[in-house]
Amino acid sequence: MTILILGGGASGMMAALAAAECGRHRVVLVERQARLGRKLLATGNGRCNLTNTHADGDSYHGTDPAFCRPALEAFSVTDTLDYFHRLGLLTVTEPTGRVYPYSDQANSVLDVLRFALEQAGVEVHAGCEVRKIWKRRNGFLLKWDGGEAAGEKLILAAGGAAGAKLGGTTLGYDLLGALGHKSTVLHPALVQVCTEGTFTRGLKGVRANGRVTVLRGSRVLAVTEGEIQFTETGVSGPAVFEISRAVSTGGDGLTLSLHLLPQFSKEAIVTLLQTRCAQLPDRPAEDLLTGMVHNRLGKLLGKAAGIGAEARLGALGPDRLDRLADTIGDLRLTVTGTMGMDNAQVTVGGVETAGFDPQTLESRRVPGLYACGEVLDIDGDCGGYNLQWAWSSGRLAGLSASKETEES
Repeated sequence: MTILILGGGASGMMAALAAAECGRHRVVLVERQARLGRKLLATGNGRCNLTNTHADGDSYHGTDPAFCRPALEAFSVTDTLDYFHRLGLLTVTEPTGRVYPYSDQANSVLDVLRFALEQAGVEVHAGCEVRKIWKRRNGFLLKWDGGEAAGEKLILAAGGAAGAKLGGTTLGYDLLGALGHKSTVLHPALVQVCTEGTFTRGLKGVRANGRVTVLRGSRVLAVTEGEIQFTETGVSGPAVFEISRAVSTGGDGLTLSLHLLPQFSKEAIVTLLQTRCAQLPDRPAEDLLTGMVHNRLGKLLGKAAGIGAEARLGALGPDRLDRLADTIGDLRLTVTGTMGMDNAQVTVGGVETAGFDPQTLESRRVPGLYACGEVLDIDGDCGGYNLQWAWSSGRLAGLSASKETEES
């Protein structure tokens, strides 16, 4: 019996390892890129945030977020870490719950997976692009330039459209569409947000810890705290990635509100400013926020509040300090969109989960066909949640296909 896996990313490799566990089946893994796991190497800024200790069903989104629960419960975060530890990977868990390889190198995760695939006897074909799936009476046939493979079961783990430079593709949606499955509208997530005006241009590369709120008028669509990175075209960083889903799916008329000292109330900020003015009355106003925020950010916040750089601190009255405190606590940036799918790390949307059994990930339309990972309409929060979905769904698909094969 042969089990085919189309896609050599995180979910595909895990599916192949799970399918090969019993040792009775031929497992064939076909990847269109020249090497397996290329996108995996870029996760977590090259560190590979492989999971999060807080990952559960509440951390995921889609038309039917509950669809992910059986897979996550069958192969939990604890199960995932135990699995990787058995493969020889050492990990470290940060206070936020994010888990990284102890080496701080993503290739450590990929290497232990590669070794495991070799040890399990998985047949790997890299650099092989499959453009069509042939459904046959006894299974499936995959063809690529210079080769082909047939099998009784097929697991599609082709990934999502995000990050084309790292292998993102719409091929998985197209292949499943040809077999009768529908897809939702796709949006980018975990992506930079673009804003109007030149304010952020002068802050390119500056980082700050703050609270980010997505607003439509007075309605709050999303809010989170963390690191914000200013870019030439807008804002980025972990906190922005966290709310980028709300931006990409929220339509027009959105605004970002940045609180750049979220641990302080407005009254406390005013007190800080008054104290600084009293201590250094002869310093220029551009030095007012020195030691509180990045110097470039401090100068631009003062300018945004209408405070001239050459004014002396001792001459600043209550009104101007009050206005600056408002700016620090509620800096408004008009949203113009996001950087798009090519720059995104995750795809929002995908193949409709209603067409698959959540207990096995088998197609309800095509017996013997399974799907896992980002190609499905499930996406997680920023911080290791999407890789956990890849591990959990890949393992469930691999075990399900293997079990069905044994029973057939």
